[in-house]
Amino acid sequence: MFSTLRNRFGIPGVISVIALVFAMLGGAYAANNSSGGGKATASAKAKKGPKGPKGATGPAGPAGPAGPAGPAGAKGDAGSPGSAGAPGAPGAAGKSVTSEEFEGTDEPPNSTCEERGGSEFKSASPTPSFACNGKEGPQGPKGDPWSAGGTLPAGATETGTWSFSANTASTAAVDPGTGTPVHVEQVPISFPVPISAPITEASHAIFVPAGDTTTAHCSAPPVNGTMEDPAAESGYLCVYVTEVFGTVTPSSVLTNISPFLGGPGIRVGRAGTSISFAITEDTIGLGSWAVTG
Repeated sequence: MFSTLRNRFGIPGVISVIALVFAMLGGAYAANNSSGGGKATASAKAKKGPKGPKGATGPAGPAGPAGPAGPAGAKGDAGSPGSAGAPGAPGAAGKSVTSEEFEGTDEPPNSTCEERGGSEFKSASPTPSFACNGKEGPQGPKGDPWSAGGTLPAGATETGTWSFSANTASTAAVDPGTGTPVHVEQVPISFPVPISAPITEASHAIFVPAGDTTTAHCSAPPVNGTMEDPAAESGYLCVYVTEVFGTVTPSSVLTNISPFLGGPGIRVGRAGTSISFAITEDTIGLGSWAVTG
């Protein structure tokens, strides 16, 4: 109870209440004594005591529960759409791309082609762009036996075979040595790879009889060519004979090599030549050849 009074009125209030209670009790006591026939006495008026100090503030009470959310406001009306803006002014005309080729020795500034040449492209951009030629690749392997489209290199040899089958019933001629009517058979020899220059000297176009091993520049050492493995010294054409089945006139036997795809005074052209046989009966001839650049 005292705690309740202290909390409600504070210490000074409690003291005032107590003093009031005692004063009332004293008055009652005096009244009781005078009703018993005794002499009435007047009680002194109680004085108010001093005000006590202010009490400490009590602790805050707990927070009350949150109130319910208010109702949502009404949705506003949609605004009206704005009017379309005026069309913009036409833009400036674009600039077409132009290109210009250049060599590696005449590269423009800022080129990244490393003196390989290429093309420079210019447009509206202040900085041109470049398309460079590719870098040179590594050296390829040596051609086998030489590069296509070229000529027979010096010291290189190409070989081939020749043959003919002649009938004396065809057009006849007269052998200039014997006056005997003969048939002239011409057999072409073509070089797959042209030689670098024609052969103009008759001594550099040589017939080699079957089985011969003594013909200089052809079958003799150090060349040692054969019909099966024809060879020739550099700058020479060697024609090897295997067999001739039939009769040829002695003055024309393996002695005539005529120009072929050449010109006046040319014994062997760059593309080849032809060999001639004068025969007096049906004849078959076989052989091989070699030419060295």
